Amino acid sequence: MIARLTATFFGVGYLSPGSGTLGSGVALVLAGIIHVFAGFPGLVVATICGGLVGWWSVAALTRDAESCDRSEFVIDEVVGQWLTLWPISWIAMNEGVPLSVLWFECALAFLLFRLFDILKPGPVGWIDQHDGPLAVMSDDVVAAIFAAVLTTLITLSFIDRSI
Repeated sequence: MIARLTATFFGVGYLSPGSGTLGSGVALVLAGIIHVFAGFPGLVVATICGGLVGWWSVAALTRDAESCDRSEFVIDEVVGQWLTLWPISWIAMNEGVPLSVLWFECALAFLLFRLFDILKPGPVGWIDQHDGPLAVMSDDVVAAIFAAVLTTLITLSFIDRSI
């Protein structure tokens, strides 16, 4: 029961079409809430805990299954989206501004993460070809790293330092 709730992120994974995109969207909203109450450190803790719980829940639900990467499992998108938002949360914390001030950067992070998660370039696709709970979580983590780096480069190139 708990494994299913976490793997599907409280049922979001059962919504269609686009359960992964919906999971990422819910993660974006929750990241904003986490940032308000716990800042960048809270988002880091939530991401790490989500990754560990996600790995456990996918493993628990797919012990004897032929494939581990089910469309209703969106915990990997949640963790990936949160990881993609780390640089923006950090910038907001260091600039002393609400995350909502960086709404464009948050939207960019969302779009870039979805792009890398859907297109699966390079190592993201290579990991996705493997099976198992670690692969289910890892391809989204690598997509998130790509998206976070690109988001950071774009953000730092255009950010108004007078915020």
